[in-house]
Amino acid sequence: MTTEIKQMVEQIGTTFEEYKKTNDAKLEAIKASKVTGDMEAKLAKMDGALDSMTEIKAKLESMEIKLNRPGVFDTKGDSTSREAAEYKSAFINWTRKRGDQAPEAQRQLEAKAADVRTSTNASGGFALPEEIERAIALIGVDISPIRALATVRTVGTPDYKELFDINGAGFEWLGEPDTRNQTNTSDLAEVAPTFGMASAKPQATEESLDDLFFNVEEWLTMSAGDAIFAGEGASFVSGNGTKKPTGILAGPTPVTTADSSRAFGTLQYIAGGQASAMPTSPDVFFDMIYSLRARYRRNATWLTSKAVLSSIRKYKEATTNAYMWQPSLAAGQPASFAGFPIVEAEDMPAVAANAFPLAFGDFKEGYLIADRVGMRMTRDEITTPGYVKFYIRKRVGGKLRNTQAIKLLKIATT
Repeated sequence: MTTEIKQMVEQIGTTFEEYKKTNDAKLEAIKASKVTGDMEAKLAKMDGALDSMTEIKAKLESMEIKLNRPGVFDTKGDSTSREAAEYKSAFINWTRKRGDQAPEAQRQLEAKAADVRTSTNASGGFALPEEIERAIALIGVDISPIRALATVRTVGTPDYKELFDINGAGFEWLGEPDTRNQTNTSDLAEVAPTFGMASAKPQATEESLDDLFFNVEEWLTMSAGDAIFAGEGASFVSGNGTKKPTGILAGPTPVTTADSSRAFGTLQYIAGGQASAMPTSPDVFFDMIYSLRARYRRNATWLTSKAVLSSIRKYKEATTNAYMWQPSLAAGQPASFAGFPIVEAEDMPAVAANAFPLAFGDFKEGYLIADRVGMRMTRDEITTPGYVKFYIRKRVGGKLRNTQAIKLLKIATT
């Protein structure tokens, strides 16, 4: 697998070198009023190739990580692992059988299995075994990149809240005999993520479940993971907070006011200078970078969609004429823009008037995701004869955490 990743990295580097030559030729042709549609088409084709190769590289890296990960359960180990493995085995058997064949013995297994952390009643379904739940969560990181960037808490109640110190504790220098003055009182603000039930309902035929070669665990993991985390990723960007997380772009309307005088909970934007297009000058991006405090800049990342990446790749620094976007030339590392990692999130807006297609900041400091403990599943073989539906759900919340840690690019003149 490592060899394949290395080969893909080399292909990305070679393609980008050709991309730069083509774009430089286009810029020279524009100066001479000779630009052709062929150049535009070639650049667009290479944009697509770079996108595809970057995606393949990311998938190869993800596969390698999963293959190298040690097993979750060791059935030869302590009683906790044995009980968890026993519960998983009972759970898989239950998925293949009729719903009324889930005996009380399985509920007793659920109660004592180490991975079960919440109770259920007779109609509440079963908790997913921890191994399957973890596998689904790994898919979530791949599909929903904000989950990998943000602060993620596991909580036991949807009433979870965090207190955030806006101004920090006061400070003063003192000599040994000096009077100790009362320093400024910290200003605490409450961050309460809004929650919703993320759910999916994959279905399989009764015949497939009877087939011993049908991998129920893998099928459930991929079907539920793809559906749940695709919706979750969208909500982390633009969710309105009604029965779902409140997204990064769904808080109070962003303003141009600086950190020192902006209301807590409101993001700052930097205007791109164009009414309906990306900025013409790269200076705007440096304005975004240096509008962020140094403490947040150290861990900052760009966040944008694939469509915007094709524009990002064409920017050059004014003084050095060097391309600001650089491909990932090392395994496990994202591409960079202006020296900072750039991560693709398909749910970020496209370029349009008054849109916010690009974010920059320390998302671990800036955005909070709260996962309610455990996923649950209910089996339904009644609704559609011949098919068995598996209703899988989890509760998740989200909200902006520290709005000084994230800056936005706005497609606007001011």
